[in-house]
Parts: sequence; structure tokens; C-alpha cells
Amino acid sequence: MWHPFNGKVQQITTMTKKEKVHFVINKLEELYPETPIPLDHKDPFTLLIAVALSAQCTDARVNKITPLLFAKADNPKDMYALGLEEIARIIRPCGLTPMKSKGIYGFSKIILDQHNGQVPQTFEELEALPAVGHKTASVVMSQAFGVPAFPVDTHIHRLMYRWNLTTGKNVEQTEKDAKRLFPREIWNKLHLQIIFYGREYSPARGWKLENDIITKTVGRAEFLK
Repeated sequence: MWHPFNGKVQQITTMTKKEKVHFVINKLEELYPETPIPLDHKDPFTLLIAVALSAQCTDARVNKITPLLFAKADNPKDMYALGLEEIARIIRPCGLTPMKSKGIYGFSKIILDQHNGQVPQTFEELEALPAVGHKTASVVMSQAFGVPAFPVDTHIHRLMYRWNLTTGKNVEQTEKDAKRLFPREIWNKLHLQIIFYGREYSPARGWKLENDIITKTVGRAEFLK
């Protein structure tokens, strides 16, 4: 099939869903063989804090604020002792200060009282903590404890739709589709690879198809016009 694009004639090959998935996996592995965790941390508790702060805030900004916070408190006991007002003062540059500070203060107390000072290692217990939703729990489970999970952020939600691998209805559906399509043993690495790719080659703004080899190869027809 031939399709006009940008004044040039492009050939679109018909790929099965399985072939598209293999192409995505192989291309991402080629581009990002190493996947360092974007949020600086030293243990499950500091990762939980960093992920909580990252809501509607860039990883780069979070990584500037967490050293200031962790210098004063890097464990549940010290964080609770630090107090709500001081937590709020330090984390203010990350935005959503009332919600995040109350969440951090609250879950530090619960981790102390109900979990012997240790971050719980189940989705149910994590999602029961204040300000900890399914995505935050998924990041902690995958990156702190090595449990296969597929946290879906805005990058993954956008790219899975562009690649025609989900309906894009909501993040819950995107997560279900990702888990159905991709092998469980690579979820923890793959979700980071997709995030890195989205930031570098397939951003929400300023996106150029010619720079985006994966969308150009497997993408929805509406993005290839």
C-alpha cells in the first residue's frame, strides 16, 4: 500500500499485532539497553517519597528537591518527626503541596505504626497509604522490589495509543493492553524504555514523525498523514 506523506511517497507495510510488538521491543532494547531509574533514591522509602513528589512535576525537579528533604529525614520515623509544615516548606517547588505533604506525613506515620517502619511490599497495602495510587504503587513494586508491574504514565499512555496498541480510552485500559501484549518478564525494564523513548523521540509537543521511527513503522493511520 502506498500513502502520500509530507509531499513524498511512503510505503506502509502491513504488520500483524505480534510483529508490531516485536518491533517495539527490539527497537527499544537497541536504543536503551540500560534503564537507570530516573528518580534518585537509596531504598524503598526514599523511592516512595520521590514517586509521590513526581505527580505533575518533572523528575529533574524532584531530584533537586529530594536531597534537601532527605538531608533532614530519609526514613519514616524522622519524616514524621519533621512535621507537616516543614515537609510542605521543602517540597513546595514540586507543586500540589497540600496533598503531597499530607500524604508523605500520613504514610510515614502509617508505615511506622502498621508496618514496623518498612515500606509494604504488596499492591493492596501500598495503595491503602495516603496519596499512593495504583501508578505510584506499581513504580515502587517494580523498581524497589522487582515485582513485575507496568506503571502507565502520560508518556506510555500517549505512545501506546500512537502505536495503535491500545484504544487510549483511559490509563487502566492502556495498562491492561500493555500487560496483555508484552511479556511479563520485561515489564519492569520496558516501561522505562517507553518513557525514555517518549521523552526523546515522541513528545506530546513539538513532535515530528520523521524523528519517531516506531510510530512511523507501527503507528495509527491518523498519525501517518
